[in-house]
Amino acid sequence: MKYDIILAGVGGQGVLSVAAGIATGAMLQGLQVRQSEVHGMAQRGGAVMSHLRISDTEIPGDLVGEGSADMILSMEPLEALRYLAYLKPDGKLVTASDPFINIPNYPDEELIKSKVDATGAGVVVDAKAIAKESGNLRAANMAMVGAASTFLPVEQKNIEKAIENMFASKGDTIIEQNIKAFRAGRG
Repeated sequence: MKYDIILAGVGGQGVLSVAAGIATGAMLQGLQVRQSEVHGMAQRGGAVMSHLRISDTEIPGDLVGEGSADMILSMEPLEALRYLAYLKPDGKLVTASDPFINIPNYPDEELIKSKVDATGAGVVVDAKAIAKESGNLRAANMAMVGAASTFLPVEQKNIEKAIENMFASKGDTIIEQNIKAFRAGRG
């Protein structure tokens, strides 16, 4: 088994936390993990992209090749479209519905939505609403992990344990809010 993911978003959206949560869950399950990341402008609002590879055997490299990603997981819809060339024909595109408008010529939201829909692989998640319902607006990224988790080769209990570990220093309330957002994201 091999599962390759491209994670995308902009600085401040928790892309690297999403990657860490999925990777830790996979390792708790005894799977091999390789990860590589690119921090665009290395600040809030700059592009952030991560390659995450999960396998039950040794993984020869960190990077996902074009046309071979099983999933694009994006915290922002325009960033999802930026990496479509990586998605394999039967791959899944899981993206948050809310745009992060950080450039003056940000494309029309309806145009972006129609392009996501045109892939036939798109799953659009209102992560902001899920996070709000969980009691923590910062839990939108865990809602996205939840939405993606239904396609991942990682068991729910392992991802939940990873979330618990990630937020252990923040206290029980933060852990509970993030797990609630994760579960709600699963549907």
